[in-house]
Amino acid sequence: MSTTLTPDQIQTYHQDGVLFPLPLLTEQEAAYFRSLYDEFRSYLAREHKLTKKSQCHLHFKWVCDLATHPKLLDLVEDIIGPDILIHSSTFFAKDAKDEMFISWHQDSHYWGLSEPRLVSAWIALTESNIGNGCLRVFPGTQTRKFDHLAQRGENNMLGTGLTVSEYLDEKAAVDIVLHAGEASFHHANIIHGSKPNTSTSPRIGFAVRYMSTAVKQERAHHEVILARGEDRYHYYKLQDKPTAGLEQGMIAKRVFDSDPSNNFG
Repeated sequence: MSTTLTPDQIQTYHQDGVLFPLPLLTEQEAAYFRSLYDEFRSYLAREHKLTKKSQCHLHFKWVCDLATHPKLLDLVEDIIGPDILIHSSTFFAKDAKDEMFISWHQDSHYWGLSEPRLVSAWIALTESNIGNGCLRVFPGTQTRKFDHLAQRGENNMLGTGLTVSEYLDEKAAVDIVLHAGEASFHHANIIHGSKPNTSTSPRIGFAVRYMSTAVKQERAHHEVILARGEDRYHYYKLQDKPTAGLEQGMIAKRVFDSDPSNNFG
C-alpha cells in the first residue's frame, strides 16, 4: 500500500475538505489496537473510574504509538508539511443502540488558529457505517466560518454543545463509511457531526488532530507532542512521548483531567 497521497487526492482534500477512505492499519494492527482499547475501557468499568476519553496520547504509550504510526504521519505530511505536532486526540465510541450523537460544528470555531494547517485523522477501530453512526461532513464548508451557538444536551458527545446555527440541508452531507483499519482526513474548518448508533454493533473511532508547528492558537492549550520534524517556533510546550502502560498512564491521566486549565474542547 502506498504511504503517500497522490496529487489528485491532495487536490480532493483541499477542494472538498475531506478525504477517505485511506488504508492505514493491517488487519492484525487494527485488532491489536482494538484489543488495547477494550482493555482500557474494561479497566475503567472494573475500577468504576471515570475519565475523559480525550488526550490519551499524552499518557498511554499504545495510544501514542497509534497516533504516530509512520504510515499515518507520511499521509499527514503530504497535507500540512514535515513539522508535525499532535494537537489533540479523542476516542469516540458508541455502544450498540447508543443514542449519543455529535452536533454539526466546525472545530476551528473554538480553537482560534492563525491558519487552518490542521488536519484531523479519524481512525476506525471497528466498522464505521451509516447504521452505527459514522462521521458525516458537509464537503466544501471549510471555505468559510459559520455562526455557532451552544446547545448542550445529555446525548451530545460534544461537552460544549457547539452547533452551527445556520440552516444546513442534510441531503448535502456525506457519510464517511470506513472499514476497521481505515482512516479519513478532514479539514479544521469543515462542518461535521454524527448520528446515533441504531445498530447492534459498537462503533469505535480515534480522532487525532495534527497541526503544523508554524500555526499559532488563540486559546490556551495543553502540552503537545512533536510527532515528526522539528519545532522552530516554540508556540507550545512540548511533552516527551509517553512510555506508560495502563496503570501508570491512568494515574497521569487523572492528574491531567483534574487540572481545569486542561479542559480542552
